[in-house]
Amino acid sequence: MHRLFVPLALTALAASSAYAADAAAGKAVYDRACKSCHGADGTPNPAIAKMMHVEMKDLKSSDVQSMSGEDIKKIVMDGKGKMHPVKSVTGKQLDDVAAYVKSLK
Repeated sequence: MHRLFVPLALTALAASSAYAADAAAGKAVYDRACKSCHGADGTPNPAIAKMMHVEMKDLKSSDVQSMSGEDIKKIVMDGKGKMHPVKSVTGKQLDDVAAYVKSLK
């Protein structure tokens, strides 16, 4: 039994790490798809906020940092308030962007 369990556990661990979120890759996606509104460091672009008549949260704030990665991915996919869905960010990129946003703390 032990001889079967160890290889299975190692295979599962390797598979899960292959799909692990990559904050560095997420930064590249963020820079392309998010930075113009949310700023290079997560600080909202005041001109965009003023133009849209919204108060944008700083992505470094405790409100955003307390969100789960799934919650962040949902906002990117579905939008929130006046923020439209970011359709160019899909699949693993969603995990990577969420990891990058969480790294901004």
